[in-house]
Amino acid sequence: MTHENAHSAQNKQSPLVSGIAVDVLVCGGGMAGTMAAVAAARGGASVLLVERWGFLGGSATAGAVGQFVGWETAAGRQVIQGLAEEVVQRLERQGGSGGHTHFTMSTGHRMDQVSFDPERLKLVLDQMATEAGVRLLFHATLLDVARQGDAVSAVTVLTKAGPLEVRPRIAIDASGDLDLLARAGAGFLPLEADEAPQPATMMFRFGPIDFSRFEALTSAELQALCRQGVDSGALARAALHQSRVPGTDDGWFNISRVSLDATDPFALSAGEVEGRRQAFAAAGFLAARVPGCEGGRLVALAAQLGIRESRRVRGDVVLTADDLRGERRFPDAIAVGAYPMDIHPARGTGLHFETLGGDRSYEIPFRCLLPAGLGNVLVAGRGISASHGAHASTRVMPTTMAIGQAAGTAAALACAGNGGPRELDAALLRDRLRQDAAFLPD
Repeated sequence: MTHENAHSAQNKQSPLVSGIAVDVLVCGGGMAGTMAAVAAARGGASVLLVERWGFLGGSATAGAVGQFVGWETAAGRQVIQGLAEEVVQRLERQGGSGGHTHFTMSTGHRMDQVSFDPERLKLVLDQMATEAGVRLLFHATLLDVARQGDAVSAVTVLTKAGPLEVRPRIAIDASGDLDLLARAGAGFLPLEADEAPQPATMMFRFGPIDFSRFEALTSAELQALCRQGVDSGALARAALHQSRVPGTDDGWFNISRVSLDATDPFALSAGEVEGRRQAFAAAGFLAARVPGCEGGRLVALAAQLGIRESRRVRGDVVLTADDLRGERRFPDAIAVGAYPMDIHPARGTGLHFETLGGDRSYEIPFRCLLPAGLGNVLVAGRGISASHGAHASTRVMPTTMAIGQAAGTAAALACAGNGGPRELDAALLRDRLRQDAAFLPD
């Protein structure tokens, strides 16, 4: 066959229009989506996980956040367990994390933390997904969604071989920005007049750092340095927050701030450019002014901006900030959170940080995962049905992992003949989550 004929034959190959049928389709392979896929597959469902990157982890890997925070109450009681804790244990065994530790914030709050190596985390998530039998489809993006009545009947994704139609019994939108639900015509919660989406961050790796000197800085010294950085224009956020990369003298810094609508493709593109500019400016300030950082340089940038907030679905129940403050209990609670309401303002350099305090925690009802008007779709991740204030707590990755485990478990139970998601017995779901080591109070 000549080169021209071979090229012609390749061009005539049929796209993947015939499609596939699965029990559970998970759109988005971040921490919530991966936990949802693993839980559903371990529960006996056939699962396809679609992810636009060539690896899992989302904000933890592509966004290079470098740490998980929000495992415990202020008093130290761990309320995030289950698959999320399995991730930590696997990371520890493979040298990708030192496990659970604590640090004191400039606000005086004692924060729990699991620092990790994003590259090792990619491998851990690969292992968990493949061992569970999840079918992975990387380098694939959502193209279209078809509905029949209140059900999503087909989801078309664009792959290297062309469009692929997936026909799921249950779909889980774990895309962060809820792109599947947007194309399915779901409703979303509006921002109030005095609210704006939390800004994004471009994480960057900087090193080497003399941590003995950097960590010896007092709160007053750190605050003075932050003010110098902000006043000089080098820092967009009044913080020098970082998480050390296990086994190295480098840290991932979370000190940029980019305000944007993450669902606007042009705004997102401009935000990536601005995030990189801020990261290099901040790295220059670190090397020039911060003790322990004099010999360092910017080593790496995250592959994408870390998005804190975009779409939030309108669900059967909307979790509110007052629900968190009042420790409201729900009969269909599927996860427990305790992270403070942590709001990065769209303008300015400060931070609104409201801790629950003591041993206080809150519950997340299953109905927050159910989009109003859709019968076979669940939400996992930061886009659950929660107000702007409540989202400021539920958005962190340990909590979204617990939500993801619940969504995947519910999907598997529904596919096993227990009715659709709304018909599922909440007591059955809660019992199964407890069997799988998730934390739920009696």
